[in-house]
Amino acid sequence: MSEAGTGHTNADAAPSTAEPRDGALSGTRDAPLGGQAVLEGVMMRGVSTWAVAVRQPASDQPRDDDGRIDPTEAAQGEIEVRAEPLVSWTKRHHALRLPVIRGVVALAESLKIGFKALGISANAQLAEDEGEITERAWGLTVVFAMLFAIGLFFLLPAGITSLFGDALPNSVVFVIVEKLIRISIFLGYIWLISRMRDLQRVFEYHGAEHKTIHCYEAGMPLTPENAQRFSRLHPRCGTSFLLIVMIVAIFVFAPLGQPDWYLLFASRVVGIPLIAGLSFEVLKWFGRNRRRRWARVLMAPGMQLQKLTTREPDLAQLAVAIAALQAVLSVESPEAASDEDRVGMEVVA
Repeated sequence: MSEAGTGHTNADAAPSTAEPRDGALSGTRDAPLGGQAVLEGVMMRGVSTWAVAVRQPASDQPRDDDGRIDPTEAAQGEIEVRAEPLVSWTKRHHALRLPVIRGVVALAESLKIGFKALGISANAQLAEDEGEITERAWGLTVVFAMLFAIGLFFLLPAGITSLFGDALPNSVVFVIVEKLIRISIFLGYIWLISRMRDLQRVFEYHGAEHKTIHCYEAGMPLTPENAQRFSRLHPRCGTSFLLIVMIVAIFVFAPLGQPDWYLLFASRVVGIPLIAGLSFEVLKWFGRNRRRRWARVLMAPGMQLQKLTTREPDLAQLAVAIAALQAVLSVESPEAASDEDRVGMEVVA
């Protein structure tokens, strides 16, 4: 799809903006829209459709021996858009829409869509004579990523703390030390990946996704120039959500004290869905109160953390994000979404 036709207006609504601390505009309404940065592109999700827009490499761009362009170089070809229908899992049964449970379901659904969008974007960067990445390969990638995250953020902190657990005075101190180690590992991990050259363009597309959603939520015409005026930080970002997960884990695991090592590790794995569901409700609560000063204060650490996982995009990258959002808007109207439709849309930006 070309970059033409980027003048969509949000239901002719009057612009509704606020001025955040980073000096850029921010939409003050929450629309049931979200997205994710992918390789040279953006995935946008609505309540009944999701779409991924990817800028393809130009035919004359240099490639490596594997048929890929340098990840630090911009793709220079046309924008390709792929849209697919979506029926949220939360609509299958009333129990899946209950508090906490709906968060776990929504996050699992978002992960599935996100990994599929990443596969589409990765294949788009391959040369025509290169074979596509198979679903099996992506499945193994998903499994490895999940195991890596569980090991790094849950089992490793518990294991490190248990090594000198006998030297700690009581179970309360044990839990506090473990949580401090967990948050330190998380912040260190975010900082390290923010320094990786190969991911800088992904972070720029992450910023483009946020700016485009802000622009829509403010009711302004969707053009790259308008979107550029908005903040690259968004209160419903997954980066903020992950920080909330780290903090909520403190309160979930604290009552367990200092169990034996096998119960310690088992509790950290079994407790992940509960922590995710509770964190979802916290971020949902923040989103509903995003205009209130106390909510902005509580959201500030997560918003600041986004400065590591987002970068300022250029107009070409914003055009890609807009193309993805327009593919969603062409088949649905977020403003007309019911409360049932909006379930699970709080942690997808």
